[in-house]
Amino acid sequence: MTSPHWHVPDEELRRYADGLLAPPLFWSTDAHLLGCADCRSRLASVADPEPVRAGWARLDGELDAPVPGPVERLLLRLGVADHTARLLAATRVLRRSWLAAVATTLVLTITLAHLAHPVVFLMVAPLLPLVGVAASYGPSADPTYEIALVAPLHSFRLLLLRSVAVLGATSVLSVLASLGLPDYGLRALGWFLPALALTLLSLALTPRLGPVLAAVAVGLGWVVLLAGTLPGHADNAVLFTRGGQVAMALACALTATLLHRLRPAFDVPRRIDRAPNTGAGRMS
Repeated sequence: MTSPHWHVPDEELRRYADGLLAPPLFWSTDAHLLGCADCRSRLASVADPEPVRAGWARLDGELDAPVPGPVERLLLRLGVADHTARLLAATRVLRRSWLAAVATTLVLTITLAHLAHPVVFLMVAPLLPLVGVAASYGPSADPTYEIALVAPLHSFRLLLLRSVAVLGATSVLSVLASLGLPDYGLRALGWFLPALALTLLSLALTPRLGPVLAAVAVGLGWVVLLAGTLPGHADNAVLFTRGGQVAMALACALTATLLHRLRPAFDVPRRIDRAPNTGAGRMS
């Protein structure tokens, strides 16, 4: 593009750079600068470069900043620190595909409970958080594991945060699924204390067995316990009676105390950092 035959006077360029040039001179100067390299060069010599540099820096920051997803935005609104929200949002078991799978499992379980007995739902629902916790941490399951290692978080705290997030998301879906058993009353919520106890026990076993093996062992133990407390008929499910729920509450308290005492074990490079067919990793 060729330069025009006229140029903006120096005084008008200074006023334009200071933001003091009023329309219509501002509009004509703005349009003229698009096609006149000489005036743009003169403008650069009279304008303060600091606001321009600051503007480019802000623009670069906006372009480079990651766009938070819906889970991360929700966590930020709840007051969660940005780095913590980023790590929690990266947990694969909080993604829509996982939540959809959990919801589908609960729907199928509710259907089976209507066909067989409502206790079927109470037996299956506590196992779902175990699967989520096993898939939320560790080199073999977490695609962001290396990032989590260098994050400004204690390993125990990160695992606990993700476990709470998994348990919370699964519990919300399970509560909604419990509405599908209106005839069962408050007993339809009898899955919560077992789910909490199983999750805490799985976490307590994680430093020695790793998250996957710990979840498998606890899940098998739950199945064996159920088999021993269902003598002949589902209506005799002791674990979901008032006494059984008190026992589950005591189990939660005991496993929570045990988990608290085992916190130093999460700093030891044991099987928590060991992927299948690989050597032991390291803990942060």
